[in-house]
Amino acid sequence: MRIHHLDCGCMCPFGGALYDGFSKGLTAHLCCHCLLIETDGDGDGLVLVDTGFGEQDVQNPQRLSRMFRLLNNIQFDPALTAVVQIRRLGFQPADVRHILLTHLDFDHAGGLADFPNATVHVLQDEHAAVQQLRGFLPRRRFVPAQWRDVRRWQFYREEGDEWFGFQSIRCVLDNILLIPLRGHTAGHSGVAIQSENGWVLHAGDAYFYRGEIGQPSYHCTPGLRLYQRLMDTDHDKRVLNQRRLRALSLAHPQMDIFCSHDARELSRYLPGQP
Repeated sequence: MRIHHLDCGCMCPFGGALYDGFSKGLTAHLCCHCLLIETDGDGDGLVLVDTGFGEQDVQNPQRLSRMFRLLNNIQFDPALTAVVQIRRLGFQPADVRHILLTHLDFDHAGGLADFPNATVHVLQDEHAAVQQLRGFLPRRRFVPAQWRDVRRWQFYREEGDEWFGFQSIRCVLDNILLIPLRGHTAGHSGVAIQSENGWVLHAGDAYFYRGEIGQPSYHCTPGLRLYQRLMDTDHDKRVLNQRRLRALSLAHPQMDIFCSHDARELSRYLPGQP
């Protein structure tokens, strides 16, 4: 098994270091951290974890909410789409057989249409929650056009085995698990992968800033603390799961844990980055 780390979207909200903790100018740099997994099993093909922004988002940014385009200062760069990066790695879109979604927010599901042959895996509650969108924020953060043409869905309920104290659901292969981490959305989950070097956990949007895990005390920039609160579906569950992730990171410091939008976290896995 080989795991490729991809940056499938760039968001540059105004606020600089008040968001990302390191930018020197007026704007911050947030990424869309996705994974491409080369499986060893015959017929399993490639597995993509989240898609970031897709080709249709880049070609027609207006299909995304104007509010979020401006709030996040989204940079619609075709070179950052998952489909372009996968071709650059020597694969074809048809080689992607499975897509695992942490959740259905606009910046995680935008590339679904670029992989029409893939089966899309997601928690049942996440898909159910977006069938009838009500309220100002849900109508803007979820974009049904992004998943309208998905032909193959695989839904999961929150049942299965235990994984380091978390519920887990086997998905695609025995060593790939969905880890329910509700709060940011109704059916938000992480994705755990057992590699030859140990477990890797893509925590999605269960946290946003590197200082929220890996140390006994909580630290987050003001901008991302506010953004997480704005996007809460269930604040208490999100905070609880974030605390559980922090405890997991302290109990198992050798485990690779990362979120979707911290560019400094992503840089650890990209060639040529410090």
